[in-house]
Amino acid sequence: MDTVSDQKGSATKVQKLDERLPFHRKLTYGFTDMSGNLLYCIISGYMLYFFTNVFGMSIGTAGVLLLIGRIFDAVGAPVMGILVDHTHSKYGKSRPWFLWMSLPFAIFVWLLFTTPSLTGTAKIMYGAIIYILADLSYTAVSTPITSVLPNLTLNSDDRQVANSIRLVLGNVGNFFAVTFILPFANFLGGSNHQKGWSLAVGVYAIVAFVFLIIAFFDMREKNIENDKIITIKESFRAARGNWPWILIVLANLIYWTAYMTRSSTLAYYFQYNMHNENYISLFNGFSIIQVLGMASVPLFVKFLRKWGTTVFMLVLTCLGQAIMGFSGNNLTGLLIGWCIACIGSGSACTMFFAMVGDTVDFGEWKNGIRANGFLTAIGASFCIQVGSGFGSFIPAEVLKAFGFQSGATSQSTNAMNGISFSFLWLPIIIYIFSVLLMIVYRKWEMHEPVVIADLEKRHTV
Repeated sequence: MDTVSDQKGSATKVQKLDERLPFHRKLTYGFTDMSGNLLYCIISGYMLYFFTNVFGMSIGTAGVLLLIGRIFDAVGAPVMGILVDHTHSKYGKSRPWFLWMSLPFAIFVWLLFTTPSLTGTAKIMYGAIIYILADLSYTAVSTPITSVLPNLTLNSDDRQVANSIRLVLGNVGNFFAVTFILPFANFLGGSNHQKGWSLAVGVYAIVAFVFLIIAFFDMREKNIENDKIITIKESFRAARGNWPWILIVLANLIYWTAYMTRSSTLAYYFQYNMHNENYISLFNGFSIIQVLGMASVPLFVKFLRKWGTTVFMLVLTCLGQAIMGFSGNNLTGLLIGWCIACIGSGSACTMFFAMVGDTVDFGEWKNGIRANGFLTAIGASFCIQVGSGFGSFIPAEVLKAFGFQSGATSQSTNAMNGISFSFLWLPIIIYIFSVLLMIVYRKWEMHEPVVIADLEKRHTV
């Protein structure tokens, strides 16, 4: 009997090694993040600007609305993680959500940037409801992007390559979203900015939908037949005492707050402080340089470990922000600082996505429960959504305090000072808190070899 068991075990190991993920599936896996970013990065980069300068909403109302919408998303993220853990269909656990939610996601984002023929409270309610629906539908798409990867292949090398392709294509989606949407909207709408934004985002929505459907049809989930069903109570138990997970969630939440503070005020800074709206697309286009930082992350991790690499990249981001702050109106200095900040922030983002997976291992080691969907949903989607809400609300309140006037062709000196502070210096202050949390995380990363060794023993018994 022992011989038979050994043979079965050896066969299983060989099967795991031989189970390779074809390149075309690595590519279509990347389509998921590219599609998500193609639409969501328009929201993250231009939502506050659109609400105040196109939709016709006051800066204070827009900031509160964006924060309230993210509170709904704070509930939606863990619920989505639990739904993924409980999904069983002929398509798999995560994969069917691309089929079910791709069309609602595309439609709601298009409606979000379509200004209705309403006034007053009715118009504000329209913006609030569609904003919440667009964000929730994005959560329903983005959560399976992270959770589906372990089920695509058992081969760790293929997973790493597929995730790298995902990050690269995700940046391609971000590049086209933040770089070309504004000039594209101006081209399609001319002087009618509301019409232009609706048409431009409509085109983007169609493209995103098509690529998500292609990804759904090409992907295949494996080795899910015997997955243990995790109860909602067990999902929460997986987070109990999971200190590395708690630290990552807090640090990532703060990261997205700082990142969105910068992103949501970029358009204002170049329109009012630099007096050149063309710089908005120029600087957003240069953000693609963060791919260089992402590609170098494995090298940095080899020498600095994960916590050290994250701290280094966050400090690099702050350095880039400071260079921009001291550059004044010097375009060259601003571009240099911007590129440095983008390399740092893009690489730090990559690290948070990687480390939240490690905390799933810790949860299994400590509590005996592997709640992959729930923990990654909180560590990724929740942080993005809630951090984005704070990152829009905080600068909106700052601009309101400095006398910013929505839709105005020019701003007062005091208002421009508020814009400059929010875009250049406020992100640095927020990033520092994330740095401190990652220094504390060092202790838990050092404990990872013990966790992995113990889990391997449990899995072989």
